[in-house]
Amino acid sequence: MSTTFEIIVHSLRLEAEDVLGIELRPQEGRFLPKFDAGAHIDLHLPNGLLRSYSLINAPGETYRYVIAVLRDKVSRGGSVFIHEQLRVGTTLTVSAPRNNFPLNENATHTVLVAGGIGVTPLLCMARRLRQLGKSLELLYFSRARKSAAFLNELQALGVPVHWHFDDEIGGPPDLTSLLKSRLSPAGTHLYACGPTAMLDNVVAVCERLGHTEVHLERFGGISRTCSGFVSNSYTVELKRSGREIQVTSEKSLLQTLLEAGIDIDYSCQEGICGACETTVLSGAPDHRDNVLSARDKAANRVMMVCVSGCRSERLTLDL
Repeated sequence: MSTTFEIIVHSLRLEAEDVLGIELRPQEGRFLPKFDAGAHIDLHLPNGLLRSYSLINAPGETYRYVIAVLRDKVSRGGSVFIHEQLRVGTTLTVSAPRNNFPLNENATHTVLVAGGIGVTPLLCMARRLRQLGKSLELLYFSRARKSAAFLNELQALGVPVHWHFDDEIGGPPDLTSLLKSRLSPAGTHLYACGPTAMLDNVVAVCERLGHTEVHLERFGGISRTCSGFVSNSYTVELKRSGREIQVTSEKSLLQTLLEAGIDIDYSCQEGICGACETTVLSGAPDHRDNVLSARDKAANRVMMVCVSGCRSERLTLDL
C-alpha cells in the first residue's frame, strides 16, 4: 500500500472560471515527501471519494503541495465537493506523490501542449525546465480566456507561450501547422495533457510528422466498450498467496481481488493513476490503461488491474 499522511488546506483561490487553486501544507514542524515534475497526489475526501490531482508548484518545495481543481459539469461528486464544501483549515488524507508522467530533463527542447485544466502538470514542468535553464515552449488551448488558469504565472515565468482561445480565434487550433516547425529540432520531447479529443489529435499529428518522443497524460481511461476489449472469464493465480481465483465478465479484476480479501493499492479505477500496478508472472493481459507505454504493454511485465483483463485462460500475478 502507498504511504498516506494528513495535510491541511492552507488556502483556496479562484484561478479562473470554475478552477479552484488549493494550497496544502503539512502539520506544523513537518515536511512533505519530495516530488518530480509531472507527479500527482491522491486526495481522500471527507465524503469518502478519492481523487487524483497533478502538483503544480515547483519540485523541491517540501513545505507545500499546490493543486488546481476544475468544477466538472458532469462531476461524480469529487470536484463539486471540493468547490462547494472544502474549507481552509480542513485536514485531508493524501498519498505520497506518484509520477506516471515523468519529465526528461535532458531533452534539447521541450514542447508542452495544454488543453484547459491540463495545464496543471505542464506548469510544474515549465517551472522545472526554467530552473534548469532548458529550452521550452508552451501551447495553451482553452475555449475562452476566462476559463484559462495560471496565465499570469506563466507570463511571470517568462515561458514562450502560444495562446489559443477558441472564442477569440473562431474555432479550434490547427495542430499540424503549430507542431510541424516546433518538433523539428533533434532531441525534442513533447508533453501533452488535456481532453481526449485533443490528445488523440496530438498523437495523430505526431504520427504523420514522424515524431516519436510524445508523452501524454489523460483525464480518463479507455472505455471498456472499445473494439477489441475481451471480457472473458479466466483464472488468476496469486503466486505469493498460493490462491487461485476465477474472474468473470460481470466484475473487474480489481473488484474480484478485493472481494477475495486481497490487499492491493488502487485509486482512480480508470487506468490513469498507476496506483494498482501489479507484476505479471505469466499470461496475456488485456491492457486497457493509459499509464503504460506501448513498449511496456507489449512486454507484459506489469498491468493495471483496475481496468485491464486477460486474453488467455490463466493469468499469474505476483500477489
